[in-house]
Amino acid sequence: MLRFIIRSIIALASLAFTVALFYNGYWGWGIVMIFVLVIIGFTFFRDERMIMALNAMRSGDTEKAGMYVRKITHPQFLPKKQHAYVLFLQAVLGTQELGMAKSEELLRKAMGMGLRTGQDNAVARMHLAGICAQTGRNKEALSLLVEAKKLDENGAMKDQISQMQKQLKVAPSKNQMRMAQMQRGRQKTPRRR
Repeated sequence: MLRFIIRSIIALASLAFTVALFYNGYWGWGIVMIFVLVIIGFTFFRDERMIMALNAMRSGDTEKAGMYVRKITHPQFLPKKQHAYVLFLQAVLGTQELGMAKSEELLRKAMGMGLRTGQDNAVARMHLAGICAQTGRNKEALSLLVEAKKLDENGAMKDQISQMQKQLKVAPSKNQMRMAQMQRGRQKTPRRR
């Protein structure tokens, strides 16, 4: 919130300075200040930490991306699409710390808010399918993988998706695991003397 206030004060001061430059006849410097105003206005719609985190993710540096995402303290003040990406990155990068349920909740919320590219939507669905598979919801995981395959336009995740689909078709469902446990019955442990 403090960053937003500081950014607003800088934008208003530079707007006043630009108007003063034009009023006093310094047209050249006024035009230069318009470019500065555009850059400052751009920061209202694009958070610099979010840009750095997405760039680090695309280059494969997950530690650096996680560091940038953790520095974003109030994502609710960001525009809706950036808030969705913050939730998406928190879920993908922090599955171990957050746990499966919280990670699934964040991913569903991010997909509901809307991710910009089809590739990001495919990654979100594939990650969500992995969570569903680990919790024993194979049918839901398979349907998410089919959606991810449709959204993967350039085929970057084709091999990963097909591999996950093969594993899910072989893996037993939650009900099958329960039935196998019930058929085995209670195993008696030998007494110690």
